Amino acid sequence: MANLSKLNLLILILFGVVIGLGCYSFIYARGYSYMSDNPMACVNCHVMQENMDTWQRSSHHHVAKCNDCHLPHNIVGKYAVKAMNGFAHSAAFTLQNFHEPIRIKEHSLNVVKSSCISCHQPMIQAMDRMDANHNDKANCLHCHRSTGHAR
Repeated sequence: MANLSKLNLLILILFGVVIGLGCYSFIYARGYSYMSDNPMACVNCHVMQENMDTWQRSSHHHVAKCNDCHLPHNIVGKYAVKAMNGFAHSAAFTLQNFHEPIRIKEHSLNVVKSSCISCHQPMIQAMDRMDANHNDKANCLHCHRSTGHAR
C-alpha cells in the first residue's frame, strides 16, 4: 500500500512539473497573444518581422489584419488552423527547423486564396458573368502576389 501511494505521489509530481513547464513556456513565449487578432502577435518571432513590415506597406494594411487573410472565416476553422499552425511554428522555431526567409505552406496558401475569394466575392461573381470560360481554380496570388505584403 505504501508503494502505491509513493507511485501516485511521483506521478502527481511529474504531472505537476509537466504542467508547470508548459504554463511557463506558454507565458514566456507569449502564447496568449496568439489567441487575439492583434497583428503584433505575428512578430513575437523575429523571422516574421519582414512580413509585418511588408504588410504595413501594403494596400490591405487598413482593411485586413493577419487573421483576416491567414485564417478561415469561421470560428471552428479559425481556431483549428491557429492550433495547427501554432504547434507547427513552435516546433519549427524550437528545433530551428525552418526556411529563412519563412515560406508559406500549401495548406496555409489555400486558406489565403479562400480569404481572397471570400472578401472579393462580388468582383469574382462579376468576372464569372463576363467570362464563361473563367477558371474556378484561378489563383488570385498569381497576379496579386504583393497585395497583402508589398515588396
